[in-house]
This record gives sequence, structure tokens and C-alpha cells, in this order.
Amino acid sequence: MGRVRRVLTGPLAIAVLVVAVTGAGFGLYWFQPWKLWQDETVQEALPGAVGGSAPPASAPAGAPSDEPSGQSVPATGPHTVASGELISHEHATSGTVKLVRLADGSHVVRLENLDTSNGPDLRVWLTDAPVRRGSAGWHVFDDGEHVSLGRLKGNRGSQNYVLPADVDPSDYRSVSIWCDRFDVSFGAAELART
Repeated sequence: MGRVRRVLTGPLAIAVLVVAVTGAGFGLYWFQPWKLWQDETVQEALPGAVGGSAPPASAPAGAPSDEPSGQSVPATGPHTVASGELISHEHATSGTVKLVRLADGSHVVRLENLDTSNGPDLRVWLTDAPVRRGSAGWHVFDDGEHVSLGRLKGNRGSQNYVLPADVDPSDYRSVSIWCDRFDVSFGAAELART
């Protein structure tokens, strides 16, 4: 009995306990399992969206116009150049992805009505990879060219991700909700030009 007590309180037992606690702490940090039960909803308006109408940019205020009295020409606003529906990969994922050109010529990737699982280190990637259904599509997005547009702001809602000025959106054909921690796609959408 005394020998068992000595083993349980000896240096070996303390070393095993330290390794177990360290391993559990690392596992919690790495996998972040609590995120599976936490939803983050983000609702952003489309940048540069124009509500209503405005006079034409070429005509100064008060100048005569070709338009009938009381009417005005809508201002040039954002327009969708490509879009697609998200499909599920590693986790159930749904929503719409739009590539939007803003009035100033810049582009944003817009996620609308996104619904996916939360997870560690989720990113929004613009990629040149084709979208494949099922597990065949889980790992293809880091094989070719991709641009990380930043961390996923929330696993639910409608959000905007600005493309860097030096990125030509015509070089890319899909968007993935990418888990950088485990190199896997949670879901992706093929962008069809409109």
C-alpha cells in the first residue's frame, strides 16, 4: 500500500500530470471546441449602395436636363459581376456569394445570408480552383492561386470583404470559407459571371 502511494506522489506521477494538463490545454487551444456552439452574426450593408436617385454627374445642379421634369437619373452604384451559391464541404454551409464592383472601380466579395459552423481560424478565400461537391472539394483550394480576404467576420449574416487593389478578380473563379488551422474548406461557391 505504501509503495502505491509513493508511485502516485512521486516524480513520475507529477511528470505525467504536467504532460496531461499541457496536452489538454494545447488541444483546447488548437481545436477550440466551444466555437461549435457559438454563433457570431454580422450584418453589413453593401458599401456604396445608393438609396434613391441623384442628378446625373455631368449636369450641374439647376442645369437643364434631357429628362422630363421631376425625374432624375439614378447614380452609378455597385453592380454584381459574378455570383454563386455556397455548397457544403467539411461543415453544412449555405448562402450566396457575390463579386460586386463598386462605383469607384474597386471590388468586394459579399456573403449574403451566410450560415455555416463556427471554427478556429476561418478565412474568406478568393481562388482559381473549381468547386467540387463532397469530400473531393475539401482540400483543393490551397493547391492553386488564392487570395485571403481576411478572417471570417461571423459565421452567420451578410458581410463584405474588400479585394486588394492589385488583385484582378477575373483571374479567380470561386470563393471558399477556409479553415486555415486544418487546411479544409467549410463550404465554397463557384462564381458565374453575370
